[in-house]
Amino acid sequence: MDRIISRLLIYGGLPEDEILVRLAHVCKTLRSGEYELSEVTSEVYVQIKRILELSTDFAFDKNLWQNYLTYLLVTAENPFTLTAEKTGGSEGSVNHFAKNDFAAFIELFHYDFSWMEDILETDVFSCITNYKAIEKPALMYNGNVSRKVRDLSDLLAGEENVDRFFSRVTCFYRDYGVGMFGLNKAFRIAEKPDGSVEFKPVANMEHVLLSDLHGYELQKQKLVENTEAFVKGRKANNVLLFGDSGTGKSTSIKAIVNEYYDRGLRMIEIYKYQFRNLSQLISQIKNRNYKFIIYMDDLSFEEDESEYKFLKAVIEGGLETKPENILIYATSNRRHLIREMWADRDDVEQNGDIHRSDTMEEKLSLVNRFGVTIGYYKPDRQLYHDIVKVLAQRHGIVMDEAELLLLSDRWEMNHGGVSGRTASQFISHLLSAEGSSSD
Repeated sequence: MDRIISRLLIYGGLPEDEILVRLAHVCKTLRSGEYELSEVTSEVYVQIKRILELSTDFAFDKNLWQNYLTYLLVTAENPFTLTAEKTGGSEGSVNHFAKNDFAAFIELFHYDFSWMEDILETDVFSCITNYKAIEKPALMYNGNVSRKVRDLSDLLAGEENVDRFFSRVTCFYRDYGVGMFGLNKAFRIAEKPDGSVEFKPVANMEHVLLSDLHGYELQKQKLVENTEAFVKGRKANNVLLFGDSGTGKSTSIKAIVNEYYDRGLRMIEIYKYQFRNLSQLISQIKNRNYKFIIYMDDLSFEEDESEYKFLKAVIEGGLETKPENILIYATSNRRHLIREMWADRDDVEQNGDIHRSDTMEEKLSLVNRFGVTIGYYKPDRQLYHDIVKVLAQRHGIVMDEAELLLLSDRWEMNHGGVSGRTASQFISHLLSAEGSSSD
């Protein structure tokens, strides 16, 4: 195995702690004849455990070794894979080196571990290459990544021709992308000690669609039209969804990402305290072959907060134009985002800002940086009842309609008034009561 991975060029240079590298080192040690059996066995078990942990995270099944190798291929970010993400398997001299690497991967896919098992007196490799996973609830793993890796793994396992192997992998890069952006829909960020931004995939984002949000048809249409233009490469605007809480603003944006994910749309959620990282974030995604929505939920600023200036700078572009593959979608309960005091309207304040109206205008101008503003308001009683009835039917709740609506009215009087969220919480209450009665 160590001799095989030594031939890797494009996919070479793997970290020393990578599973493949550690197992290759075990192979070299065993061939040398100079080893302590217990130490080598312990090292093998450590790496097998790591494969099992990875397989648990992504619900891999059948041949975990091949699933692992496929995961390596689809998460490898290097000049070849990033170019293939945009162009697929285009002609070029680099393909010669890529195919050399893929020939090595074909050997790794079908590597015979039996000689190692004989020496170590173990069957762990036979077990992971013919594995039956315990069925898990979807929330325990990233189903989106699992499905893609397993499907590609099955295809690559049947390809012993290097040209077809090359075609399978590069087509995957073109269709889905490379690395975490290729596999996941949504991300949050964390700042590294060196100040750079690290992307953290959201493993199990709610799989909600626009059709799940009853009502608000005009609002959804405006959001779809803007997003449709964006994913097609046409001019599109930053969007602000404002209005009453519980009306579906955040749900609409999550649904948009679910609807357009297979067309290259990704979402990065960022919190107010992270706005100073916006420039760093954008620099890391501006050249990727995806469309990114930077999502800001419940956006608002108090009078003494200045983070809005980072947001304005990014939206306006500063010296550098905002990349074409990035838009900002934000939700807020405030129409103007920044809290405005009556004192702000006095142009002169004793011991304060001489031109208060200029300061106020600077604050209020933030909302004008969003080219599309969409209002979400609390539903009237009729729409609230319609939402309740639709959700009840969707969840299989059988109840006299008059009784259902009467109970929903009683519920909303004690739980925040009429809204889509209140209706959803009411249905959850009914379902929990049904579950308790059936126990």
